[in-house]
Amino acid sequence: MENDVLRRLADVLESRKTASADESYVAGLYAKGLDAILKKVGEEATETVMAAKDGVPEKLVYEVADLWFHTLILLAEEDLGPDDVLAELSRRMGVSGLEEKARRSKTGSLVGKGCK
Repeated sequence: MENDVLRRLADVLESRKTASADESYVAGLYAKGLDAILKKVGEEATETVMAAKDGVPEKLVYEVADLWFHTLILLAEEDLGPDDVLAELSRRMGVSGLEEKARRSKTGSLVGKGCK
């Protein structure tokens, strides 16, 4: 079910790439370009941290939803989507984070952070 929501939202966000910036918030972000999208992701990340510090669960969920939403816009801007992230998370399942970090240290790669 969760994947379905992400995929449906990704489809909507993709369709906004061709929408008028005057009619769609998301289309407006796309029209402003990558820097505007990155700024918004940063703002939402900061608001998420602040909500977590406040200790109000509903506020944290609201802000994480905003962060995920804007991160999905970023992925779409880069011709990626939630399935790409879900595949990476799936790949990491069952792999020690310490093991992944050691692999990255040897290869210098930023790809492949562990989940544990």
